[in-house]
Amino acid sequence: MRGCKANDWPSESPGLRPVGEKGRPDGAARPGRRESPRRDSWRAGQTLTVPAEALRVLLVGSGRMGSAMLRGWLGQSITDPAAITVVEPDEDRRNQAGSAHGVPVSPVVPAAWSGDAVVFAVKPQILDQVLPAYRSHCAASCAVSIAAGKDLRTLAHGVGDTVPIVRAMPNLPASVGQGVSVAVPNDHVDAGIRERASQLLGAVGAVHWIEDETLMDAVTALSGSGPAYVFLLTEAMAKAGERAGLPSGLSRSLARETVAGAAALMAATDDDPAQLRADVTSPGGTTEAALRVLMDDERWASRVDRAVAAAAARSRELAAVRED
Repeated sequence: MRGCKANDWPSESPGLRPVGEKGRPDGAARPGRRESPRRDSWRAGQTLTVPAEALRVLLVGSGRMGSAMLRGWLGQSITDPAAITVVEPDEDRRNQAGSAHGVPVSPVVPAAWSGDAVVFAVKPQILDQVLPAYRSHCAASCAVSIAAGKDLRTLAHGVGDTVPIVRAMPNLPASVGQGVSVAVPNDHVDAGIRERASQLLGAVGAVHWIEDETLMDAVTALSGSGPAYVFLLTEAMAKAGERAGLPSGLSRSLARETVAGAAALMAATDDDPAQLRADVTSPGGTTEAALRVLMDDERWASRVDRAVAAAAARSRELAAVRED
């Protein structure tokens, strides 16, 4: 699958290209292939009835995160295939969105669209070139951007200074519906739009709101980069298990499943992580012996502090470069 460059995102066009099975613009399935009800919900020349409660969404970009949000919206009945329009210049992704979800898709910006939200799920490197084509669409609704590092001022410059805008930072587990997003609104976002954005972002995990945009650097460092810290711990545990004599396959499985299980346990309780750690640490036992090594002279906590601080500093540096 090829990547999409800025010039792959063309200017406004009057129509949508219906997509069903790859290479079949009329949405027809291959002979003998059984289609799901959702795929059968839209065909060329057919107008679908949009349920009154369904959010009308224009999704710009259907890569990993955009596709995850689309799955979440439909899976949780936040909206309906008939209420979604996807704009995606990449043919493979376009066909995937159309065939998997039965939504109208287009390689170009729809000339006429009205709805509740325009969600930008494109790479930050091309977002500045993409935004201006959607000024009229956003003016009549609101804009939600999940592009990393693009601040509210940059977004407003692209879609208009009076547009309600929500900047959000989801992390990688959102791609499997288990992420966390932190959102910050501009001054034009009211309670209704905030609730609308919470529904859209909540389809891929938890949502937290902040009012101070400068905190997004720390958010990026903690939750944005955080999954990598957990993966590193899992990797180190697996290697340590091998060195302790476990077969490599078993050690990797135990490390992955232990981390996943601990995360599920933590999510299932309101107990503080420190309390959960205490609960599993018997005096004089094996866990206490291990933690004594990890927490010796507070080196563990100090390294985590330095890691998060370094990520936050780099986030600020990158933002400064983008502004230049």
